Amino acid sequence: MRFVWASGTDTGRRRPKNEDSIHPEHDGRTSGVLLVAVADGLGGHRGGDVASSVAVKEAVSAGGTPEDRVRAANEAILDEVLEQPQLVGMGTTLTVAELRPDGEVTVAHVGDSRAYRWHAARFKQLTVDHTFVQEEVDAGRLDPAQVHSHPERSVLTRALGFGHGLEVDLVRLKVSVGDRLLLCSDGLTSMVRDDRIAAILGSGAPSEAVWELIEAANRSGGLDNVSVIVVAIAEDEASGD
Repeated sequence: MRFVWASGTDTGRRRPKNEDSIHPEHDGRTSGVLLVAVADGLGGHRGGDVASSVAVKEAVSAGGTPEDRVRAANEAILDEVLEQPQLVGMGTTLTVAELRPDGEVTVAHVGDSRAYRWHAARFKQLTVDHTFVQEEVDAGRLDPAQVHSHPERSVLTRALGFGHGLEVDLVRLKVSVGDRLLLCSDGLTSMVRDDRIAAILGSGAPSEAVWELIEAANRSGGLDNVSVIVVAIAEDEASGD
């Protein structure tokens, strides 16, 4: 089994700068362990771009499990604030996925940057948003159909940078040849409906899917930065399995 990935990030049409960070920042392929990550600095908060950058860099370098990496990223942001008090209040989402050659995938997640799986033409959201509207849906007070247009859909209830003892969601799954994994910031999911995302994700090379998804978000208004990573699971060229 090997992983073929592509990644891309764009400022969008309305924001003055890009506060998202991704890893890897280039396309590639591997038959070894692959780590991918998307972070979305909190818009309107001081140092959102710094928070997302620190989070991704620390998550990549920290080692350990994906959960360990997210917790290390949180602590790195808190340490950065101690060194630069002018950045107090900065925060970010972070979604990290570790893919192993045996098909085992672990996703660690905080915030509303999502992970999805495309499998046998079926598209499934793997993560649960840590947002006010998601809590309202879970409590039965809000119709899921209203989430996409709700004025408070981006209000987070959990993020990195706001204290120690961060609660991290974990998702474990097994992928197979032909599957695709998508990580993205809410600049995509707030602009493009799931059925359209699924249609784009399931066709073309990963690099084509990445940039078509980004363009779809921009064509729909591009109200936010948008970051996308697509990983295709393919047969290992060396072993043929």
